[in-house]
Amino acid sequence: MLIDLHIHSKDCSDGNFTVEDIVSEAKARNIGLMSITDHDSIGCQEKAMALARKAEILYISGVELNVTFSHPEYRKGRSVSLDLLGYLIDTKNKALRSNLREIGRYREERGARIFDKLNVEFAEKGIEELTMKDLKEIRDSVDGVLGRPHIARYLVRKGIVKNMQEAFDKYLVRCDVPKFPLSIEKVSRLLRNAGGIVVLAHPNDPHGTSLVKLTKSLDEQTEIIEESILAYIDGVECWHSRNDKSTTDHYVEFAKKHKIIMTGGSDCHQKPVVMGTVKVPEYVADQFKN
Repeated sequence: MLIDLHIHSKDCSDGNFTVEDIVSEAKARNIGLMSITDHDSIGCQEKAMALARKAEILYISGVELNVTFSHPEYRKGRSVSLDLLGYLIDTKNKALRSNLREIGRYREERGARIFDKLNVEFAEKGIEELTMKDLKEIRDSVDGVLGRPHIARYLVRKGIVKNMQEAFDKYLVRCDVPKFPLSIEKVSRLLRNAGGIVVLAHPNDPHGTSLVKLTKSLDEQTEIIEESILAYIDGVECWHSRNDKSTTDHYVEFAKKHKIIMTGGSDCHQKPVVMGTVKVPEYVADQFKN
């Protein structure tokens, strides 16, 4: 059975495919167990569940939430961002839905503040400033929650940058505005109270939101998890499209040691389409049977 428990949609996140397209592609690729884990949104879960059921694909409800984390022994205690995946959540849970709406509103405000900072940069470089019309165009193109990838895509379309990576490298990293401040403790409680299980996403992702920002040492990463994170998670993402073999082996051993759940997925945003390409063992599905 092919398994992919980390996919993002266009409808509710920053992917390139609609939920319909994702499920259709998953069926074509013979994926047997899947989860769409949109950033800060569960708005597409009921549709995804219905479509997956029709396609005879096993489906697990999911979401990905960003948290702020710090450790006194690293970066002089300055905080970094980590991602938590929530699975098997009750998508009708009132507290979860209320908190996600609040995060969505903040994302809109954050987008406007990033726009202001971009215009300062553009003015210095003689580039035509973005207007409220530009911001409206971006917002109208987003079915889910607004994020920096949507702005990057728009800068490419306007011809300001050649590609999304250049948008981040030249502007969006420098012009960033802090994300909605959520602690691991709060997110863990929120997801667990919604009946879900909490998984630390891509802990050693070299290009993403991960513990690499604190240390590149796998041993030190798992020490940090044991000291400060383990009580708030039920599992760890051991297989990921940007993992090397040593990372996967290390986190599988760590998960087995602590008897926590192991998950895996491509983290596919359909840029390119990598759904089902991460070799997640079939025994991962067995953890969800009950």
